[in-house]
Amino acid sequence: MAPIVWRLTHVATIDSTNSWVAERAREGAPEGTAALADYQAAGRGRRDRRWEAPPHSALLLSVLLRPADPARGAAWAVAAVGLSARAALTRLCGLQPSLKWPNDLIVGDRKLGGVLAEYVPMPQPAVVVGIGLNLTAGPDGVGATTVLAEAGVTLTPRALTDILLEELEARVPLVDDPSGLERLRAEYAASLATLGRAVRVVLEDGEFEGRAIDVDESGRLVVDTGVTTRVVSAGDVVHLHAAGGDA
Repeated sequence: MAPIVWRLTHVATIDSTNSWVAERAREGAPEGTAALADYQAAGRGRRDRRWEAPPHSALLLSVLLRPADPARGAAWAVAAVGLSARAALTRLCGLQPSLKWPNDLIVGDRKLGGVLAEYVPMPQPAVVVGIGLNLTAGPDGVGATTVLAEAGVTLTPRALTDILLEELEARVPLVDDPSGLERLRAEYAASLATLGRAVRVVLEDGEFEGRAIDVDESGRLVVDTGVTTRVVSAGDVVHLHAAGGDA
């Protein structure tokens, strides 16, 4: 497989890097198209939650990927980007965050960042994956942390982007290869702080509790409720402490 040619556009201010890259995808842009912003005026996370960071304080990056089956590959694209960010941070400053299913990077119980994938169906199906990482500042009152607070190092968004894309280039081909996907799944499972934890899963139509025991071949979370095993493809997961408190 030919190496990805990264075509990175770096802007001072944008509404949303995901929206910008999704528009390029609809125009037929190639895999590797990417946008990096110093500030997002309309950044968002899962379920359209607003996500905003002061200028130059966070990594705000979106990339265009074209897996063979974009609808199925979206979950693994999120995993690949999260794992690549984790590896890049470890290389640059020794910080090795864990992942929290389905899309967060955490240190302990504190949120360092998140990943958001959007499926773009037309005219050529694609996946746009955006990542936001708190480098020197994070939102107040939501249990967030930063690279600066955890590692005592100030990383620039561009320096982190270069290493993240290098790591991502090695993982993208795994999504379309059965043996490669199993290696990606194994790396993902090993990095997930969610596995082995008591969790509360909040769905659109209710919630339930159990113990997260695995991620399946589609990237879905497998939860043992004590009565049955449930497989979750989408939902908010709360890590529970032994005494029943949320994390």
